[in-house]
Amino acid sequence: MQYELWGLFASSLLAATLLPGGSEIGLAWLVSQTQIPIWKLLLTAIVGNSLGGIITFASGWLISRYYPAKIFNHSRQFRAKQWLQNKGAILLIFSWLPIIGDPLCLLAGWLRLNAVQCCAFIVLGKAARYWVIAVFFA
Repeated sequence: MQYELWGLFASSLLAATLLPGGSEIGLAWLVSQTQIPIWKLLLTAIVGNSLGGIITFASGWLISRYYPAKIFNHSRQFRAKQWLQNKGAILLIFSWLPIIGDPLCLLAGWLRLNAVQCCAFIVLGKAARYWVIAVFFA
């Protein structure tokens, strides 16, 4: 039981960074095939994936110290920056989405959006996604 939880945690954490990964499959399999309580599986996946998103956000924050977000060459880049700054941290509720979720966290950190709000919306979005998966496969 302990190895499955650590594996789920590692998979969830790595899937929320810019590295590719698919922790949803692991959670779905564990929910349907093991005797581990769903709340433990959910907590493990949510903490791991949220921590990965927060690490990506923090990476963007650190990058901004060396490469300020003032420099945008393309009009699409400028529009994306303006859109995220106008909408704010609430957009990070979509940090669970494939392909755009991780760059969204990185960009929010790079733009130095409110860290507390960003972390809250990262956790909320990722928790909702894992909850849906766990309920579907339970």
